[in-house]
Amino acid sequence: MMREFSVMIEKDEDGYFVASVPALRGCHTQAKSLDVLMKRIKEAIELCLEVQEPITNEFIGIQRVAVMA
Repeated sequence: MMREFSVMIEKDEDGYFVASVPALRGCHTQAKSLDVLMKRIKEAIELCLEVQEPITNEFIGIQRVAVMA
């Protein structure tokens, strides 16, 4: 059975791409390239699904918010 998940991707200060899956707690990985990142996050999702069921939430989007710091 094919399942789809929303994956959040960020780039950290060291230049690594970091992917996380909000529907699967603790499901994240990192890589230097997007190609490698996508391969790794698919593997991470498969491993996470072996031990947990996804949280049923709907991804809406990302919003930037400015605050004084």
